Amino acid sequence: MAASDGAGVVERVGFQISNVVERWMPSPFVFAILLTYLVYGAGLVATDSGPVELLEFWYGGFWAFLGFSMQMVLILMTGFVIAYHPRVNAVLQRLAEIPNSGAQAAAFVGFISMSLAWVHWGFSLIMGAIFAREMGKVAHRKGIDVHYPLLAVAGYMGLGLTWHWGISGSAPLQLTDASNIGEGTGFEFLASTVPAAETIFHPYALTLTALSVLFASAVLYVLAPSGSRAKGITEYVDEAELFDASADGGRTGNDAATDGGTDAADAADPVDESPAAIDDVPAERLNNSRLVGGLVALSGVALLALQFANQGLGAFTLNAVNFGFLFAGLLIYQRPAYYRDRFNDAAGAAAGIVLLFPFFAGIQGIMASSGLALLLAEALLDVSTAATYPVIAWVVGSVANLFVPSGGGEWLVVGPSVLQAAQELGVPYGQATIAYAVGDAHTNLLNPFWALPLLAITNVRAREMFGYAIAMLLALIPFLAVALYAVPY
Repeated sequence: MAASDGAGVVERVGFQISNVVERWMPSPFVFAILLTYLVYGAGLVATDSGPVELLEFWYGGFWAFLGFSMQMVLILMTGFVIAYHPRVNAVLQRLAEIPNSGAQAAAFVGFISMSLAWVHWGFSLIMGAIFAREMGKVAHRKGIDVHYPLLAVAGYMGLGLTWHWGISGSAPLQLTDASNIGEGTGFEFLASTVPAAETIFHPYALTLTALSVLFASAVLYVLAPSGSRAKGITEYVDEAELFDASADGGRTGNDAATDGGTDAADAADPVDESPAAIDDVPAERLNNSRLVGGLVALSGVALLALQFANQGLGAFTLNAVNFGFLFAGLLIYQRPAYYRDRFNDAAGAAAGIVLLFPFFAGIQGIMASSGLALLLAEALLDVSTAATYPVIAWVVGSVANLFVPSGGGEWLVVGPSVLQAAQELGVPYGQATIAYAVGDAHTNLLNPFWALPLLAITNVRAREMFGYAIAMLLALIPFLAVALYAVPY
């Protein structure tokens, strides 16, 4: 059924949701503050904790996961640095020429973002943002009607669906690390680690990932606004700024990160400078020596390869992923000084996470110490059976992520209940973890926390894109419920 202007039902519903959210959604920081009050109130009502005690839980949790926060920042920044390499940008510019309609553009950006997220969520987030911006520019030049906020949502879909099933997924990787299980941890009931072969690389997870990427790309296609509803990139970014290559090439650090900077690939870039262009003093030659950078990069890559040769998939841990991307970035940039400068650029993209993560850690402190998280998980898991358990675990992950958008942080609190219930029902740990993981990713489409770097690069405000993100979240619910129930482990 279509409206008189030719718009389909899905397109019209998505447009209406977008209008409502754009009117009411606060900034990510205010969102975190309001969520703090909500969880505090829930703790007063649902637990035996007093008001002062809950405040102490909040303060105690505020600094509880600084180490994990650094891991998350590194994942984002290493992904950012690789994504902003001039040759990577050049590939994105060529890919952006492929679509011939706004619907094709949205689906294609989403497909790329979701596929990359399986490899590295930080890389996907930045690449998705850059690709969305580049696609908007190409569409403007070619006269194609695209809705730029939907392109931003498409660039964010890797974080909203597939990242936690992939090789940078926090919950699966935590279970591969012996220090996270056994006596003194929440997972003391586990006799051994759960290898990545039972989670990330299991046919169950790979099948769910492939089906989800195809389904979500199709939804993006039918959701794309057309005609007067489609607002192109120039509604959000000044046209002169978009196509002034010399200005892009001359911007520095955080300006380039904020403005997208993809045209810098067309200008002269220090990564391609000859040694003669560098100040002829020993210190600068060392700082920019390809030999120095290349040798340490190759050493790091070789060490990681040795770890995998000795341990197989058991070597997949969060630290190993960060180590690999850190040295892979140095390998493609080679010059230590230039690689350091790219990290300076990436710091701007990580600033929002540095600010907001302690607030969400404080929320987690309330939920964990008051018992609110366990009450929530156990209430949902009590109504599950062996057959319905994956669906219930997905719901647990989805609800927990609404309050604490940190996949690894949530897993430390809720994961023990999830796996103990799986143990009682005879559900494999790997299946339980993957089902939970997709729930954690799914409701990133409602919480703007992880979208902060993307918002900076695309120049779209959270309330302008999250209407379509919520439309995607709703469209995925029936699909994920059926897939988790029907796909065998």
